[in-house]
Amino acid sequence: MEMVTRMVADRPVVIFSRTTCCMSHTIKTLISGFGANPTVYELDEVPYGGQIEKALQQMGCKPSVPVVFIGRQLIGGPNQVMSLQVKNQLVPLLIRAGAIWL
Repeated sequence: MEMVTRMVADRPVVIFSRTTCCMSHTIKTLISGFGANPTVYELDEVPYGGQIEKALQQMGCKPSVPVVFIGRQLIGGPNQVMSLQVKNQLVPLLIRAGAIWL
């Protein structure tokens, strides 16, 4: 989990993803659509991707991708992100994290 903590430090938005995951693509597109430039770690392409995925699962992320952190806070997977969007809470969260400016 320490590795994940280091990877999300000092970045407004971090998405752990897989290149072949359609939900990962959807979440990246949604967040980028607001003008955010998320840091994306493709777990099937980065070194130690399997270890990172296990750490995310230990943090309670099931499924393990996509997983979104905003302002170093674990938001969760696609259900949690979409829930924030439906409640009009995603954009304010991105603004507070410094990921977008309006």
